[in-house]
Amino acid sequence: MDRIELLKAFVAVVSEGSFTAAAEALSISPQLVSKYVSQLESHLGSRLLNRTTRQVSVTEAGTACYTRAQQILSDMDELEGQLGQWQSSASGVLRISAPVSFAISHLAEALVAFQDQFPDVKVDLQLSDHKVDLVESGFDVALRIGKLKSSSLIAKPLAKIRLLTCASPDYLAKHGTPAHPDDLVHHKYLHYSYSSIEATIARTGPKHLVSSPIVANNGDVLLQAAIAGAGIVVQPTFIAGSAVQAGQLVPILCDYEPESLGLYAVYANRQWLSNKVRVFLDFMDGYFGEPPYWDQGLDS
Repeated sequence: MDRIELLKAFVAVVSEGSFTAAAEALSISPQLVSKYVSQLESHLGSRLLNRTTRQVSVTEAGTACYTRAQQILSDMDELEGQLGQWQSSASGVLRISAPVSFAISHLAEALVAFQDQFPDVKVDLQLSDHKVDLVESGFDVALRIGKLKSSSLIAKPLAKIRLLTCASPDYLAKHGTPAHPDDLVHHKYLHYSYSSIEATIARTGPKHLVSSPIVANNGDVLLQAAIAGAGIVVQPTFIAGSAVQAGQLVPILCDYEPESLGLYAVYANRQWLSNKVRVFLDFMDGYFGEPPYWDQGLDS
């Protein structure tokens, strides 16, 4: 039972003076208007109207109900107007969660371009490599990298994330260049603490490594350690690509390149998506290119 519709029927009867006139105003049948008023009286446990064959009069309870009902319907109209404006205009605070290294290297320029196009949207960007709960943490959208498991969240793919196994020229000159993943048992591996060695280093990676001298939860730290000659590292090309192009790192095990991941924009609900989120998703769609700009020229 939609109580708002019941209130509309009752207010229309009082305002128009009859069930027939109320029906015409609401574009429904007089029988349905009468049914709605009866349902409202039943719900409230009070007679609101006195009905005779010739006229309708308002009871004392009906008079009190009419005043309150008018206010409720007015408030509903105002609320619907505000929400309609909120849905149709891109404005307000857009709260975004994003991975640390990716955001630092590749998101700032995108957000500046986004705000140039949508100046009424204020961006609140929070960086974390942990998967945040969008609803509990109050985020509108999260950028995530990986292979997403099925969930109630909606994921929009933004870019392909390629992974490279690499090491510095000095490290390879000193320790040799592995030709097969099994050769890595004789090498030092710089471990990213949010991923498993077997899952990232190759499709069938080594079971044991001699040592992992550095474990970190940030890819940029591991990248700099690899450039300094500390060991072999597996990193996405959006982090390692510039170092490879500069000759600071050398890709190895290219025939065993790890399976690519994806960059996704994740959000909670498609049906009631606010316009600030919608325009952000549309803006980011294709922004990084295909292949993404950080991979262009990498194999040349």
